[in-house]
Amino acid sequence: MNQLATKLGLSSELQFYDIYSIDEPELMVHIPRPALALLAVIPLTPAWNQARNAEDAEKDWYTGSGPDEPVIWFKQTIGHACGSIVLLHSVINGPAADFIEPGSDLAAIRSVAIPLDITRRAEMLYNCEPFEHAHKSVEQAGDSYSHPAIERGGGHFVSFVKCGGKLWELEGSRKGP
Repeated sequence: MNQLATKLGLSSELQFYDIYSIDEPELMVHIPRPALALLAVIPLTPAWNQARNAEDAEKDWYTGSGPDEPVIWFKQTIGHACGSIVLLHSVINGPAADFIEPGSDLAAIRSVAIPLDITRRAEMLYNCEPFEHAHKSVEQAGDSYSHPAIERGGGHFVSFVKCGGKLWELEGSRKGP
């Protein structure tokens, strides 16, 4: 994640750290505070899929856009890019956005995305060559340990970001934040 974030234009002052348990405080002592986002890897199971689909069934598609939008959300249309999408959600929203280098690819993605609706925003990201090149350049690098259970059954990334006094769940395969 750190390699991708840096390639896209996030200041190296901000870093991602692996957390192996949220139930064992001694495993989190190495994490600097404050944490600006939490990225979770969710094992893809039929039960999780069913619960997520049931939760989304009652919701309308997100229609937010523009400078007053509470968070910038991307519908994921790029296959096998949930890690890159969750990184994007984590760094373009909330206080992490203050660490985006001016003139960077990340700054450009953010500024172009703000006025777009979710369909045009997804198309913009899908066609964004700098995003694709950054993603491809680090996808095999692997700067984190992958748990065997995630590798066997597949995993999906979800971002939790505090923004505007609320905690937002940002996942590109949902109907919105």
